[in-house]
Amino acid sequence: MAARSSEERITDHPEARDITLQGVLEALADPVRRSIVRQIAGAPGEKACGTFDITVTRTTGTHHFRVLRQSGVIRQYYEGTSKINTLRRDELELAFPGLLDAVVLAADREAARAAAVRD
Repeated sequence: MAARSSEERITDHPEARDITLQGVLEALADPVRRSIVRQIAGAPGEKACGTFDITVTRTTGTHHFRVLRQSGVIRQYYEGTSKINTLRRDELELAFPGLLDAVVLAADREAARAAAVRD
């Protein structure tokens, strides 16, 4: 597999005006994708794909990141050979005020309940 250059662009991000509530809600309906969003929201900065705590195969993880990207929830770009992820927080807040914060809060509660069951 050829290494990715930092010059390479990921081009399937929707424009802010094309982000739909339907697409965002469908993307966030999956618990793995909510976990990804929760981890990005809780990170001190942007997060590389290989640093997420998800329990799916790499191929399935790639699919989940693509769904989040194509729905407009995250933005991805290459930094060297790492694919970096960030939330499109400002654009989502403008289009759907409070939605992202509500989803992250709910995902935090889900994770806390799941951890309590495991303990």
